[in-house]
Amino acid sequence: MAKELSQLQSAALLALLKKRFEDHMERYKNMVWVNVQARLESNSGKLWSLNEMETTGGEPDVLRYDNNTDEYVFYDCAPESPAGRRSLCYDHEALNSRKTNKPKNSAIHLATTMGIEILTEDAYRDIQNTEHFDLKTSSWVKTSEAIRKLGGAIFCDRRYDTVFVYHNGAESYYASRGFRGCLRV
Repeated sequence: MAKELSQLQSAALLALLKKRFEDHMERYKNMVWVNVQARLESNSGKLWSLNEMETTGGEPDVLRYDNNTDEYVFYDCAPESPAGRRSLCYDHEALNSRKTNKPKNSAIHLATTMGIEILTEDAYRDIQNTEHFDLKTSSWVKTSEAIRKLGGAIFCDRRYDTVFVYHNGAESYYASRGFRGCLRV
């Protein structure tokens, strides 16, 4: 599959991202859209990944600028875990371990295919300081190797005005659990 958008698709996505940027100015500190757009226009592969985030319901938006790496960081900003990325077990190992009722994919595999990273617990908590997300859903987050070796995986949500971290078997999946991603450009 070609990981590049047509000129028309790129223009439409950039227009959508610009409108989202303008509609949520409270999210940004010292960022100017023309700088973000210039970075995106020079990186067609990243535009393709952002489009994947958008088409799966993530509503990506640039929330951070990393001074150390000189990168803009886009996060899924949909109010709930992206609808097109739910009902997934944690990783491909967990998917392959299921004998029956396998979900269609795993969170880690789908994120890799999309060219994005699944959020860490710290990143999840960070975006919750911008807005409140996952009030009805939950999202898998990057799980340590130690937990994963024992068969588990962790996920987060926000309830009672608090971010909670939970555990589950990595092979589990639920209609209300997906994953949020980020992309560095």
